[in-house]
Parts: sequence; structure tokens; C-alpha cells
Amino acid sequence: MTARTHPPVQAEQATIIDSQQRVWDGRFPLDVIRFRHRRFDGAMSGVRTWELWRRGRAAAVLPWDPDTDQVVLIEQYRLPALAAGVDPVLVELPAGLCDAGETAEQTARREMQEEMALAVTTLHPIGDFLLTPGGADELCMLYLGRVVAPPAGADGVVGHAGLASEHEDIRARVWPAASAIEAALAGRFANVLTTLALLWLAARHDPLRAAWRRA
Repeated sequence: MTARTHPPVQAEQATIIDSQQRVWDGRFPLDVIRFRHRRFDGAMSGVRTWELWRRGRAAAVLPWDPDTDQVVLIEQYRLPALAAGVDPVLVELPAGLCDAGETAEQTARREMQEEMALAVTTLHPIGDFLLTPGGADELCMLYLGRVVAPPAGADGVVGHAGLASEHEDIRARVWPAASAIEAALAGRFANVLTTLALLWLAARHDPLRAAWRRA
């Protein structure tokens, strides 16, 4: 993994930075920033103090096989989910932070290999999304990725993956797209990117499947 850099937040026309201090400089730095910003009434705000968790650019992929109309989702343990009081094993998309000098598309392809050992051909951008705008600068480019879904057992599981160096324990499972979309609509996925991507697929499903099956 190439080291990421997190430069200071830059002032702009509507924002004055009074001070910023890095209070933690681990894998994901934490900055304390004192700033003022232009209010909707045109006046400047008072000084505000925010803690900003520096995570940076990221990418995520919804792997979809348009021929069999299946999606491939991963499951892994997340300690913050436990702290939030929900099941710590989340149903997720392959995703990760961009290494230094890496584009979002390169990150998406790398994470597909690392987290489910699956090649992706077409990557269709869905959009850039802030995951925690109240406290982190992580901006994630979300893609729909065309894949060939691997054969699955009766439980849908197609394998295990993850980086041993990071003690990752990831299980990949194939879902009929309709079943995954229904689960998202029912609020069964606590991971916001999983839900967002599946609802987007639901809205674009029929014309996109027709186009990709002809390609």
C-alpha cells in the first residue's frame, strides 16, 4: 500500500480557516479545525470547531452479471457496526481507499481482486458520495461493474478472500438481483453504499440489462 497524504484544508471564498491542528497522525489522521464560513444571510459565522477525520478518496463497486441477473456481495466483520448496536457482519460492496497516485477506477479494480478475486470488465460510474459529511472527508466513487458471476452452492457462497496482512476475513455470496434489491428496499442492509447501489440498479435495471447483454 502506498502512503496517502492529507494536506491542510484550504480556505476559499466562503470559508476562512483560523487554525488547524493534527491531533492524531495514525493511519487515518484526525485534525481539529477552527473556521468561519459565509452564512445564508450573507454574514460570516462565528468561529466553529470541528474534528475532521482524514480518509480521502475511495471507490466501491456493485458487481453485476447482466446475463444471469445476479449481483455478488461480500460479508465482513465491522467493529463500528457493533459499537452502533447493529450486527457487526455487514453485507457490503468491494471497496477501499485510493492509494497515493491511484485513480478511483484503479482502486475499484484492485479491490475487486483483493476482496472477491473476481475480474470486472465494464465499470459504469454512478456518482461521487460523501459517506460521513459531518465528520470525515471520505469521498467515494461508486461504480456498477460488469462481471461473470461464479458458480455458487445452495447458500450462494462463492468463496473467501481478503488480505492476510490486514487479517481480513471476507466471504463472497451471489444473490439474484431481484432478491438483493428487495432486501435493500426492506432496509435489511446497514451499509449505505450497498443500499444506494442496489436502489440505483433497480431504477436503471431493464434498459441497462438490455444494453449490456447486447454488448
